[in-house]
Amino acid sequence: MTRELSDSRLTNHIAEGCGEILKGVRTSGLLRGRALGDAGDVLAQEWIARVLAQHRPEDGFLSEEATDNPARLKKDRVWIVDPLDGTKEFSTGRQDWAIHIALVINGIPEHAAVGMPDLGVTFKSSDVRAVTGPLSKRFVVSRNRPPAVAQYIAQEMGFETKGIGSAGAKAMHVLLGDFDGYIHSGGQYEWDQAAPVGVARAAGLHCSRLDGSPITFNNEDTFVPDLVICRPEIKDEVLEHAAAYAAAHGGY
Repeated sequence: MTRELSDSRLTNHIAEGCGEILKGVRTSGLLRGRALGDAGDVLAQEWIARVLAQHRPEDGFLSEEATDNPARLKKDRVWIVDPLDGTKEFSTGRQDWAIHIALVINGIPEHAAVGMPDLGVTFKSSDVRAVTGPLSKRFVVSRNRPPAVAQYIAQEMGFETKGIGSAGAKAMHVLLGDFDGYIHSGGQYEWDQAAPVGVARAAGLHCSRLDGSPITFNNEDTFVPDLVICRPEIKDEVLEHAAAYAAAHGGY
């Protein structure tokens, strides 16, 4: 395979290949706990780096598991990845971990894949659409640190909230219709959001900051303070309540 492998296919192949690597590391049963999570992070990162060095050597690269190279800031094309999002979930046998692979072009994740190997599925921006139909009246939030703003919005809208693991898993469950939105505050990084946002946008979901401003990627500061991914028919109400919360509390 050379340059003839399209960006879309390469994105999808990397996510699927990472899934096979990580399942193999865990299925062996030879590692447990933190050692298992660390091995998964390192092996998946090394494989992705080698694949991109061979197939897209001129592109920029940003990963949770690699030292940041500022040269990416001068490139229009940058791969933003998290080889294993939800390391704790992965290492403790839970299913809500994910693989994030995104090719960001001029700040926008144009090609993205979120792999959820334990569910046997890879969500791809090249072939995805969100579930429509009746609302679930539920928001998904961080399992460890559910944000107060999400609780406020849910209460105002008569919704419930539920916490699960990986950011990618949360976003994909919105796409599947299990939840109507994913609301996050308290900070993430670009590798947490790029692939989920890319897939969610392609599926027709609304994606923005909590103040409604667009999310762009490949910034010098990779910290992103908040995020909302939701069904488009409720986005105005979600953002209105988020604004009311921020006005009352001096922020999110």
